[in-house]
Amino acid sequence: MEISECSIQGLLIIQPRVFQDDRGYFFESWSKGEFIKDGIDVDFVQDNQSLSHKGVLRGLHFQSPPFAQGKLVRVIKGAVLDVAVDIRRNSPTYGKHFAIELNEDNKIMFFIPPGFAHGFATLTDNTIFSYKCTAYYNKESEGTILWKDNNLNINWLLDNPMISEKDKKGINFSEFQSPFYS
Repeated sequence: MEISECSIQGLLIIQPRVFQDDRGYFFESWSKGEFIKDGIDVDFVQDNQSLSHKGVLRGLHFQSPPFAQGKLVRVIKGAVLDVAVDIRRNSPTYGKHFAIELNEDNKIMFFIPPGFAHGFATLTDNTIFSYKCTAYYNKESEGTILWKDNNLNINWLLDNPMISEKDKKGINFSEFQSPFYS
């Protein structure tokens, strides 16, 4: 695995070594040993998977401490624009976002530690999105920041996304009181 840092500290892009031949391909989608070797010691406790049609937008979600989640995300089938927003109050990149395309061809994985709001927009039909989480889902600690907040200025690459009622009611970033301090 090749692990590289992003423009926002803590976010990591992981490019697995893919072994491909006439039969198809194989790669390790998670290796605790590889992460530890690169100084990332996390324990994943829950795996999630979603199926979305083209034009679906999910996010921007987070869980507050002590239930904050780190996530290792990837696309099994299809393509997404994946977005992480820094919500760590004392961070020099507070309120900034990083976006990356994850798809079935590039096989890139994206690690998002606690302290970030996360969302994605599906770019193809029948996109299967997978994510490993470092904490269990806790409904009471869940928060949603408005995906189309002008202060965040995220280009989701979609004109009229399909959005859940919960995501339509996300809080504006200017009104957001982050529970994350570092």
